[in-house]
Amino acid sequence: MINKQLLQPESIVVVGGSNNFHKPGGAIVRNILSGGYEGTLRIVNPKEDEVQGIKVFHDVKELPPTDLAILVIPAKFCPDTVRQLASEKQVRAFVIISAGFGEETEEGARLEEDILETCRQYNAALIGPNCIGLLNNHHHSVFTKPIPQLNPKGVDFVSGSGATAVFILESAVMKGLQFNSVWSIGNGKQIGIEDVLQYMDENFNPDTDPTIKLLYIENISNPDKLLFHASSLIRKGCRIAAIKSGSSESGSRAASSHTGAIATSDSAVEALFRKAGIVRCFSREELTTVGCIFSCLPPTSSNAELNRFAIVTHAGGPGVMLTDALSKGGMMVPQFTGEAAEELKERLFPGASVANPIDILATGTPEQLATAIDYCENRFDEVDAIMVIFGTPGLVKLFETYDVLHKKILECKKPIFPILPSLHTAGPEVAEFLKKGHVNFSDEVTLAVSLARIMSTPGPARPEIELFGVDVPRIREIIADIKEDGFVEPHIVRQLFDCAGIPMVPEKVSDDKQQLIDFATEIGYPVVAKVVGPIHKSDVGGVALNIRSEKHLALEFERMMEIEGARSVMVQKMIRGTELFIGAKYEPRFGHVVLCGMGGIFVEVLKDVSSGLAPLSYPEASSMIHSLRAYKIIKGTRGQKGVNEKKYTEIIVRLSTLLRFATEIKELDINPLLADGDDVVAVDARIRIEK
Repeated sequence: MINKQLLQPESIVVVGGSNNFHKPGGAIVRNILSGGYEGTLRIVNPKEDEVQGIKVFHDVKELPPTDLAILVIPAKFCPDTVRQLASEKQVRAFVIISAGFGEETEEGARLEEDILETCRQYNAALIGPNCIGLLNNHHHSVFTKPIPQLNPKGVDFVSGSGATAVFILESAVMKGLQFNSVWSIGNGKQIGIEDVLQYMDENFNPDTDPTIKLLYIENISNPDKLLFHASSLIRKGCRIAAIKSGSSESGSRAASSHTGAIATSDSAVEALFRKAGIVRCFSREELTTVGCIFSCLPPTSSNAELNRFAIVTHAGGPGVMLTDALSKGGMMVPQFTGEAAEELKERLFPGASVANPIDILATGTPEQLATAIDYCENRFDEVDAIMVIFGTPGLVKLFETYDVLHKKILECKKPIFPILPSLHTAGPEVAEFLKKGHVNFSDEVTLAVSLARIMSTPGPARPEIELFGVDVPRIREIIADIKEDGFVEPHIVRQLFDCAGIPMVPEKVSDDKQQLIDFATEIGYPVVAKVVGPIHKSDVGGVALNIRSEKHLALEFERMMEIEGARSVMVQKMIRGTELFIGAKYEPRFGHVVLCGMGGIFVEVLKDVSSGLAPLSYPEASSMIHSLRAYKIIKGTRGQKGVNEKKYTEIIVRLSTLLRFATEIKELDINPLLADGDDVVAVDARIRIEK
């Protein structure tokens, strides 16, 4: 639980506070004092009489009632201290800096549980243990540096790692990013990242609260909670970016399907973030850059409204690199022509270019920079935002130039992204610019890549489930009738797909040769024969294509029935088309991760797949398809007819609805899903049940 005593305490006690700034107990007292804490600060230290000018209590027994206690003492002493403070001193909020708890030993975990039980008993908030503390506009209860510039409209930053939080703050401060609060949750025994988001969501005030949230996550303990509150905050006008570390797997485990091999816990994270509308980042620099971009965007603008950029530069190379990076990210740098462009060129030095990028040359003046920005703001309607690159070779001071930029950022309706690369040569000038409340993107390509990541992140998905024609009661009956775990028979797959409205190619499974010959005659040759039994049919020679006669089918039937593990043979109508893929895997706590992409070698070798979290809406499924690298093939390219994208989307949505009501399905493959003209039908599908 998060309470007023934690966020706005009228009194704080640091148990273990000291005069040694090189230890957490001394550093945290220093930061609280230097942060201008307006309440009463108390110190408990049995060996000191005075700490940093404050008279010391030698024992917690001597304390008067206090709101917040910060513990910087050995782990073994923490449970008794918490109990005493909560029961006798009415402390209702604790920040435990100390390590040595559940992150290290079983005994430490028991100590942690003891503390948690006391907090439950007395309805007290608990941050940590094993954290750097809590920093907000009321108190700087952290022992680390840097202390960022605080602003009620700044960024809320929540981190599962104290050290990583420090490094992210280092990166952010260098860019000028300001903060409203910094939460280091440590072990998150009571308050985890999901709980902080819940508090921010349930208490959100659009008039006063910050709208930018940055997260560093090491463990998602409650995906549903994270999804719900992150989505809710974004719908209320917030923007959220996050790093989820620990996404790789040290080794591959044996998998019985394409989906089992491709879908990992990282796929689940990717799907969760997409569903919530969270911009996923993969490095500290990327996270802080995305945070800076958020701070430059108009509060009410959507990602789609920002796609056309003007570049104003005095250095040709960075302008070209920025243009390339924006274009690769799917954004536009439109060419400027016509009367306005000619007018602007006349107001610049000879040799300047106005085509976009607008290159005012190395000799360009502050006045010319202002003129170029004015034309982008007022005369060039084909741009949504302006990027300004301006550094120095060390020949001039840039105070005047950056003052012009400062004024234009305040005046212009179009967002301006300042790219000031001369952090060493023009360090004082950049620092002065940042002091005025601005941010700086020192590298133009990093800015463009981060922008692309923002633009490609869809908004939060609708929470409704698409039930259109999906026979949920019948699905549950079929699942209930399955007695054994493992891959189900083909006729069960067909029954489930029929209930979900997923079309399948005509087929018959039998161990009777004549029945299959009769079926092939009925549907017409050519047909396909597949062995039933072995999981990987192709690996054992269990697939025969383009069978055109009864004799050929009879020979293939006899051959396949000799394959080890063969129980029967499936015959299907032979159809051709573009091979697609849909798969799903159940991830504990997250639910079903649905994958889509091109089929065949594309999924096996290139692993060009997109993930979503079931159940999926139409916009979600469509966004998944559009995010594929091979989307041009699906759309149709070089005279080749594209796939019926609407039907592909519908099948993905229907499959996700089936999965929502059949959690016993742990793995599912449709490969290939063949698209021929307007038809999209499942050719081969496997479902693994685990009850």
